[in-house]
Amino acid sequence: MTAEISRPLQRTVSPAPADSGHRFDAGRRWDASLSLAFASRSHGREGAARTRLVRARHHGPLRVQRPFYPEPHQVGRVDPCHVYLLHPPGGLVSGDALTVDIRVEPSAHAVLTTPAATKLYRADSHAVAWSQTNRFAVEDDGLLEWLPQETIGFDGSRGEQLTEIALQGSARCLGWEIMALGRPASQLPFESGRIEQRFRLSRDGRPLWLERQPLDPAHRRFVGRWGQGGATVQATLWAAGVEDAGGAVGALRAALPARPNWAVTQRHGVLLLRYLGSSRNEAWDLCCAAWHVLRPLLAGRGVCEPRIWRT
Repeated sequence: MTAEISRPLQRTVSPAPADSGHRFDAGRRWDASLSLAFASRSHGREGAARTRLVRARHHGPLRVQRPFYPEPHQVGRVDPCHVYLLHPPGGLVSGDALTVDIRVEPSAHAVLTTPAATKLYRADSHAVAWSQTNRFAVEDDGLLEWLPQETIGFDGSRGEQLTEIALQGSARCLGWEIMALGRPASQLPFESGRIEQRFRLSRDGRPLWLERQPLDPAHRRFVGRWGQGGATVQATLWAAGVEDAGGAVGALRAALPARPNWAVTQRHGVLLLRYLGSSRNEAWDLCCAAWHVLRPLLAGRGVCEPRIWRT
């Protein structure tokens, strides 16, 4: 009996917390959570291996579609598993508390994305905040690619986004966060509210990248040239585990269009690319172009864009 058969995919629905419920006062809180685990398993052909989704637990409106395997097998490499994270409401309102926990076991390779933009709606009359927490744990020789579509912060939105990435041994990861503030096409700029982003990346318990960024239109940093400078779109792409991070920085500078609104650097083995401007499409194209450069260095294979991006 193979390990894959002896350890089937676990799909469970967690019970709702005792204090949850549809409240409409300052104490409202609507929880949702999703916990996934990916593991490398043998796959029929001699020496072939495939990443399997071996655990899927959820509570509330967070789901996954079935795993996809769109990439051709490469001898000596583990086939990646592509998964789409679904949040049917499509956005966060006051009191929402979303938690996503992802574990990539040794030698597994997971590619995660979302089918559409995430919307951060205006806070209610009680100014109750929302929260969004993404926790990723990648074990030795595992690889995680976290490639969500953009987040749109509506005027008056209040909440906190936390991204935690814990790498072990020779684990690798690549991800991005694209934030568009306000809705310029509807002449609804981001003029009030407060969104705070926190990033924490560590390897074997040692912090490599810690960052806190408040987005507050009332703060002078938001409009100051030394800060946000009035930009409505920003993006951060990170990559950890590239063998030659300095060489990767040079490759990105050579391959990407030379513009004053992005920069790339590396420190402690973590490569960071930043964009600050006014175009969601420009930020998205920049991140995708960087992914084309970095993925062969991290995974030994070219990119395979999720089909959901083209629907």
